[in-house]
Amino acid sequence: MVLFECELSDHCQMSNFKQQLETVWGSSLGTYLFSVRDLLEKHFSSNEVNGWWERIEPYLLSTFRKNGKTNFWETQISQLPSIKNSNVDGERVVEVKSSDVVSQLDIDDIQTALQNLKPWRKGPFNYFGIHVDSEWRSDMKWARISSVLGSLQNKKVLDVGCGNGYYMWRMLDKGASLVLGIDPSVLCLAQFRSLNRYVPNMPVGMIPVGTETLSEDMSWFDLVFSMGVLYHRRDPISHLIELRNMLKPGGRLVLETLIIDSHEKERLIPKSRYAQMRNVWELSSPPVIEEMLQRVGFQDVSCIDISKTTIEEQRATHWIESFSLKNFLDPMDCSRTVEGYPAPVRACFIAVL
Repeated sequence: MVLFECELSDHCQMSNFKQQLETVWGSSLGTYLFSVRDLLEKHFSSNEVNGWWERIEPYLLSTFRKNGKTNFWETQISQLPSIKNSNVDGERVVEVKSSDVVSQLDIDDIQTALQNLKPWRKGPFNYFGIHVDSEWRSDMKWARISSVLGSLQNKKVLDVGCGNGYYMWRMLDKGASLVLGIDPSVLCLAQFRSLNRYVPNMPVGMIPVGTETLSEDMSWFDLVFSMGVLYHRRDPISHLIELRNMLKPGGRLVLETLIIDSHEKERLIPKSRYAQMRNVWELSSPPVIEEMLQRVGFQDVSCIDISKTTIEEQRATHWIESFSLKNFLDPMDCSRTVEGYPAPVRACFIAVL
């Protein structure tokens, strides 16, 4: 009798959460989120998934309520036309296409919806011939990283700070059996869903939560990515511990971040902004980052790439309608930011738990 009451209570709680989603934002959002939950239950323990889901439900409701454009973005997703026989190609440009002829009317409707989901920071994407020229040429970064990664065949992958999911599709293309992305941006979720709705049965999903929803008992993944997150964290050590806790023993971490390009142990703490970004708390040199990774328990730490960010890789396009890297550098000295700091350089590290 007690067991029955517990099961009934869980069912009612689930129904209440879904009902709240559907009442405010329509059935599509709830259907999508529970499809991700179902996907996770295929790969991990139901008890573990259910425990995490119960913790994130209040967070999800709060996130959607706080964002004043949630309804608008949901409308854009709902207005995307259905296209039969669609598939996705995860090569350089993540492309969704169909073996059927797509009408010009449908193309126009898709174009309008995608334009209403700006700004597109990561990409490029292609929707049935519509080229989404994102601010970042993310394919350039992926080429530098994937050349060292090798196959992801049958790996369960977590992408922390996944943005709109560009890299997640590339991870699938390298053989991952599951890719979960987390990012608190509701806009990024809408961008991800705009493509995912055409290939809903792929083993990939995104949930709009941050790392604060994770717990120490979630060592589920073979591979964890954190790209472009570390320098946004006030406490970088805590972030590395969060990433470590998500990995199975022997799992790998891929960490990409802004750095101070020095062989010495150096740190830069910007006074206010860095390259016009408000939330850059600390840039460290590779030796400091390697030391931090080792301190929290990682082994075989290696820096696989150091690259200066160029205006070819990050630039303004009509898909963002705002300034970009060129505007954030000193016009008289492109080796410095407008604040006088060294121009952006990024490094990628791989470490084993």
